[in-house]
Formats: sequence, structure tokens, C-alpha cells
Amino acid sequence: MTLRFELDDLTRSEVHGLLEEHLADMHATSPAESVHALGLRELRAAEVEFWSAWEGPELCGCGALKNLGGGDVELKSMRTARAARGRGVGTIVLRHLLKTAAERGYRRVLLETGSQEFFAPARRLYARHGFALCEPFADYVQDPNSVFMKLCLDDGAVPSVKPCPL
Repeated sequence: MTLRFELDDLTRSEVHGLLEEHLADMHATSPAESVHALGLRELRAAEVEFWSAWEGPELCGCGALKNLGGGDVELKSMRTARAARGRGVGTIVLRHLLKTAAERGYRRVLLETGSQEFFAPARRLYARHGFALCEPFADYVQDPNSVFMKLCLDDGAVPSVKPCPL
């Protein structure tokens, strides 16, 4: 599968629909205080870059990087469209985001995801790409509904699985 990535301006209805689906699933599986998904306004912030992933005219997925400062970036809004599931879209989007983070000189990629069974496939995807469990970062706090993960990047090169400090 070959996807075309666009640094997205978040104006297309297809993108809005995918993000609405994402937020609806987050609220359906986690208590409101444990939902950390970003809405359109937050995704348009200066510290966030958002990509949509397309196969021809079909929106297959999306993901974002949020600059946390100090060489850290947070993975946000990872989503595969329902019609594209099971085709490796999540892996392709994740690899694009990791490559972009490395090219931009970030040292660590951090993320928060849910602890519920619904999020098990996401946790497995991140673990397969070298992410390890870590403590809460930025403004996050310990939450039984959240899992925090990190990945260290080596000098803008291929993501590494070496341990890195938090």
C-alpha cells in the first residue's frame, strides 16, 4: 500500500469526519477526564503538525506531532479510517510520523494511549516500533485509564529501541 501524506490544514470534511469518529470512540471507551484526544482547535495550534494519509481520493488515516519543547514531541491523533483497517495504515502513518520527528531533530517521541482493551492494538503497534512504558510527561498525571510510552531517536536517524531517560 502506498499512501500520500499531506501536511493538512484541517479544512476538509473527510478529515473532520475522521476526527469526529476518533473523538467519539475516545469518549465511548474512557471517562471524560481521561480523554486526551485533541479537537480541531487544538490541532490547529502552532506547536502541532497534522498529517492526513490518502490512497487516491480515499482518506485512510491521520496523525499529528505536538512539539513539547526540549527535544520532545508527542504523538497525537493517530487514527485509521474504519474502511482502511487491516491494511497496515497504522504502521505506515506511525513510520511517517517517526521519520518526520527524526528529520526535525526531536530526541524523544512520547505518547499517551488508553489502558482499556479497545486500545490494545495501538499499544501493540507502538511496542512493535520500539516504544517502552514510561511515566507521565508534560501536563499528564498518573491515571489508571492511561498508558504512557516513549521512544528515543538517534541523531535524526532510524528510531532506536534503546532506553532513554524521562
